[in-house]
Amino acid sequence: MDWYLYPLVIGAGFLAGVINTLAGSGSLVTLPVLIFIGLPATIANGTNRVGVLLQNIVAAESFRRSGVLDLRGALILSITAVAGSVVGAQIAVNLNEELMRRAIGAVMVLMLFVIILQPKRWLQGTLQCLEGWPDWKQFLAMFGIGVYGGFIQAGVGIFILAALVLSVGYDLVRANAVKIIVVLAFTISALVVFARNGQVDWVAGILLGLGNMAGAGWAARLAVKKGAAWVRQLLIGIVAFSAAYLLGIFDLLGRLF
Repeated sequence: MDWYLYPLVIGAGFLAGVINTLAGSGSLVTLPVLIFIGLPATIANGTNRVGVLLQNIVAAESFRRSGVLDLRGALILSITAVAGSVVGAQIAVNLNEELMRRAIGAVMVLMLFVIILQPKRWLQGTLQCLEGWPDWKQFLAMFGIGVYGGFIQAGVGIFILAALVLSVGYDLVRANAVKIIVVLAFTISALVVFARNGQVDWVAGILLGLGNMAGAGWAARLAVKKGAAWVRQLLIGIVAFSAAYLLGIFDLLGRLF
């Protein structure tokens, strides 16, 4: 990679770190940039996990210092997500993701309506810390999310937030903090699979991670300061953009105009 592309990669990482920490889908920024600088799509998918890993370490510590992180609950909910990520990453090594991207885009459209039509579910959590163990439905949901996260990563944070808010009962700020730990846990396992298959460019990954970490640290402090209502408004915008991107609407508009 040429040196003059370094600022582009770091800048994309910063923006993705902000988006991923506050909601999700930051990989919709970084994956096209990694492909633009010359990485094959499969290697871009694996390299992207380096930035996500470093970003979530910084964000997790920031949320912990702010007192909104339910670490025990996050670790428990990560168990099946990690198992799912190994499955998803193994699939991603040899499978084209286009069909799944379209399906996920359609699901995001449905989720957008849920966020808009049920605001109280997202703003007024019913618990601060998980007591006992999740039920089988919650574990199954996290496994499915782990499979998708291991497969492509883009948009996975939004699905985790939905599960943590609508099923477990966190508000958006606490759900964001727990989400960071869940993604951190299954990113480690997915990255191992990609690295073992030679699908990680470590130079690009570290540069991306520098930007991711800076963005994540700033965004975590912002989320705690602004509160759940502000995060919900941001989430609506990000989900709408992600759905349009994954469904190919921007490509369609480009051909029309």
